[in-house]
Amino acid sequence: MRGSHVKIITSCVAAAIALLGVGSACAAEADKATVSWVFNDSVAPPDQTAYETAIKNFNKCLGQHGFKFSWTAWTHETGDTYRYSYVAGPYTWADVDTMHASGKACQDAWRSEGNAHLKSETSAFLVAMPELSRMPKDKNAKPALINVTYFTLNNGLEADAAFTDGVKKITAAAEKSKWSLEYTTYKVRGADKDAPDYILVSPYKSFADYGAGPNPAVWKMLESADGKQEADAVHKAINDAIKDASSHVDSYSEELTYNTPKK
Repeated sequence: MRGSHVKIITSCVAAAIALLGVGSACAAEADKATVSWVFNDSVAPPDQTAYETAIKNFNKCLGQHGFKFSWTAWTHETGDTYRYSYVAGPYTWADVDTMHASGKACQDAWRSEGNAHLKSETSAFLVAMPELSRMPKDKNAKPALINVTYFTLNNGLEADAAFTDGVKKITAAAEKSKWSLEYTTYKVRGADKDAPDYILVSPYKSFADYGAGPNPAVWKMLESADGKQEADAVHKAINDAIKDASSHVDSYSEELTYNTPKK
């Protein structure tokens, strides 16, 4: 969509080769607005001001060309605090084709002004998994903060099945018990070799809200809903499936966000 670092990968084909039997899943999701495109930019501290100016100018260029796809900007408050994330979506895969083509009008401007201030840029597609999520009721709301958790799984279909089955059970229990936490689980596709397999995003109103966390905690919630034996089994299955996990907190940046021009 934006820079020279990114190429669209025909991810259904790649996924079908890597994971047997997912062709029908790719076909089923093709017409659903479940796909988000995320860019993660790493910037050297002395370049932050110039970089942010380049982003604003790029957004201005998109507006002048009638770019019809909004993206949301996030600045990283924990973890690598010199990183920025931009998320466009959710859209359909057909929308992604249109977005990629219509964004080319401003690519040269970005390359000449923005690329010089990047240490690196990575990109991936995120496919929302509603059955593993408790999505916010207001899908257009922009929370002040999001907690982003990365999950890298052990190799093999068994680990993937154990993780998704466990999160599905947590989600069912959360719905049954009307748990307070909202979250969206995404499957990562078309990313580089160091990218996680799944990302879970939870919105928060403030740092106080984030610090308080959900009440009760996830495993207590599951235990109350399904019993201790089931909760312990799900906890173990998920832990055994995960190779690595990490999280960071991002804050919403209105000034770096691009919104579709109003008619």
